[in-house]
Amino acid sequence: MTTLDTSQMCSHLQKKLFDADGLYHGLWTALQDDPELTAVVRSRQLHIYRNGKKVLVLAGKSAPKIIREDRICKMLPANMNK
Repeated sequence: MTTLDTSQMCSHLQKKLFDADGLYHGLWTALQDDPELTAVVRSRQLHIYRNGKKVLVLAGKSAPKIIREDRICKMLPANMNK
């Protein structure tokens, strides 16, 4: 994945992604390791794409929005994966 400009990202989301004990930290490491995944910050949220197709939107305070079923969505905490 290319570098991501996090300056416009919600601070709550930054904590969830980048803190080692954050809810989405596993997703963040998966993004780094999977060349098919890309991410863009839009409206303070993280939009995740696989091969150019949007699969997931992460926000700081609201629940994640699954756009398409994808293996990355299975990495969400169990109570959010619905």
